[in-house]
Amino acid sequence: MSDTSIATDKRRDLTEGSIAKTMLLFALPTLGSSALQSLNGSINAVWVGRFLGEEALAATANGNILMFILISFVFGFGMASTILIGQAMGRCDETMVKRTMGTALGSIIPISIVVSAVGWLFAPMLLDLLGTPASAVDLALTYLRMIFVAMPVTLTFTLIMMALRGTGDSTTPLWFIIISVIFDVILTPTLILGLGPFPEWGIFGAAFATATANTLALIGMVITMYLRGSVLTLKMPELRFLRADREILKSMFSKGLPMGLQMIVISSAALTMLSLINREGVQTTAAYSATQQLWTYVQMPAMALSAAASAMVAQNIGANKWSRVSDITRWGLIFNVILTGAIIAVLTIFDGTILGFFLGSDSEALPIGEHIQLMATWGFVFFGIAQVLFGTMRANGYVIWPLIVMAISMYPVRLGFAFGLYPLLGDDALWLSFPAGMVATALMGAGLYVHGGWRKGKKLVAEEAAQGSEGYRVHGGTSASCRDIAPTTVWKLLPLRRITRLHRRLRRRLYRHRMIRSNKG
Repeated sequence: MSDTSIATDKRRDLTEGSIAKTMLLFALPTLGSSALQSLNGSINAVWVGRFLGEEALAATANGNILMFILISFVFGFGMASTILIGQAMGRCDETMVKRTMGTALGSIIPISIVVSAVGWLFAPMLLDLLGTPASAVDLALTYLRMIFVAMPVTLTFTLIMMALRGTGDSTTPLWFIIISVIFDVILTPTLILGLGPFPEWGIFGAAFATATANTLALIGMVITMYLRGSVLTLKMPELRFLRADREILKSMFSKGLPMGLQMIVISSAALTMLSLINREGVQTTAAYSATQQLWTYVQMPAMALSAAASAMVAQNIGANKWSRVSDITRWGLIFNVILTGAIIAVLTIFDGTILGFFLGSDSEALPIGEHIQLMATWGFVFFGIAQVLFGTMRANGYVIWPLIVMAISMYPVRLGFAFGLYPLLGDDALWLSFPAGMVATALMGAGLYVHGGWRKGKKLVAEEAAQGSEGYRVHGGTSASCRDIAPTTVWKLLPLRRITRLHRRLRRRLYRHRMIRSNKG
């Protein structure tokens, strides 16, 4: 690796040093990114709720859940890319990093364009399936269609940020989230209210402002990556990597699809819950939307620590440092209980004041929101436990059983609780179903972590490991943090690769056998 690359590339070696310190240094920028994104969404919700009314706020709640479903797909795809990149970084295989990034970008961009077009056409049907309140349908349709137009930029921005974290760089995404938030905070009220020479676009202005901010941040982040010489950037000869590598793509889909389905299971359960909440009236839907703004903050430590655990475990597995994996998980759980518990305590004390920012202090929805927060928010401690455990397990490609656990928790547990106890508890059954599902997820996740087969992995033989290390030296030089490690651990080799290597071994053995016979003759 050139000196310039070493000086400017912001990636971090996650296989060395104090685990607690490394996790905090990696997780805090990720947490900061999440906090800024959530704060930005909250500020937008304040503008929408206070200046456009509760119907507009309910409209954004319906649109944002559909947006979450679409991001769920790229989440699974991006997490699979992050894991492959993390393990390749642990092995110091820069060529594999670039191939993975090229395959991810070359696949997600055209897919997101198709999703954008289909979503635009079927947006009215989606809102109808949600049971969106009639008074909010027109506003929700305008908001949702703008979200679909911005889909390619949003998904690409998300994918690149996740890939950067896979290299150990959680700082660069933070800076460009800051840039995105600054633009969004300025543009949202300007376009909602039509300040100065700008048009008064109402709820369309809110969605357009977010799309514009993300586009500018994406452009700036890509330019910065090239200026710094990031390992993820593709130079002119490497643009061929945008043409998807079949084996990498198969690995991404085989591992990414279950992870994406996890998020879709969560989203679909949330959609079903929202359809039940919509039946309670627009006041309850608005209160739930405001409460969701609080929940985004409560979830932030769990998601940041899950991402940190996944990236750290992936790099340590790639470097064959399994002794650090359990400690990474343990520190993730400790930090989750401390950080998530502290946020829940603050929100419980000041919930009325905070919810008043979204709904207004005299809103009829305010006491409903306070009640929802009190009944449900405590469950996020268990949500965080599950996310850290899942982050550790998915770093070695263990994704099927976590998907099954999530499906059980969301449907038989959460929805079963909501439907089954509604006649007895009324709308309290809806709010208590959230912590019920989270507790079930944590308990089953702990069982998987202790007894599941996620630690099993395919070992490379010494010759292959040496080839991988030599390939790194040829393409990038040497690094103090990169050693010739044999064996190392990767995802199981695909059947086609197994057959190819078996064929090569047989040919070598046949050749040696013929040479021995020839010498004897």
